[in-house]
Amino acid sequence: MVERTSKFLLIVAVSVCFMLILYQYVGPGLSLGSPSGRSYSEELDLFPTPDPHYVKKYYFPVRELERELAFDMKGEDVIVFLHIQKTGGTTFGRHLVQNVRLEVPCDCRPGQKKCTCYRPNRRETWLFSRFSTGWSCGLHADWTELTNCVPGVLDRRESATAKTPR
Repeated sequence: MVERTSKFLLIVAVSVCFMLILYQYVGPGLSLGSPSGRSYSEELDLFPTPDPHYVKKYYFPVRELERELAFDMKGEDVIVFLHIQKTGGTTFGRHLVQNVRLEVPCDCRPGQKKCTCYRPNRRETWLFSRFSTGWSCGLHADWTELTNCVPGVLDRRESATAKTPR
């Protein structure tokens, strides 16, 4: 008898916990009303006035954020991928060489971390990243190191492919 009662109480306690969790996640999306009488969207505005101590450090104009650039893979354009640690850069860089649908997909061989990403009809790379060229400019190269290093590395790679007999 005691076992049945304890099992019943355990089931009731688990059900109540489940209902509380369900209410927390599903309840805010429902229009059940709010105890304060304000709408849900008004309650979301935690900081209605700007903080006077906050100083805007970087300003990005809307036209810069919404601009579109044309990338010509068959031309001379190169994407330089700046890998920043702890930002998901490894996952995104791997996605660039493995999952993007291209006219000529990158050639990724099993067991190797580097993939060869050539332009259509040419043996030149269109992507400069650690997954296509390796650590050519050093381990976790920053913007200044990349701007100084990339042109030289690309010139060396192009001259090396031009020297090889076809």
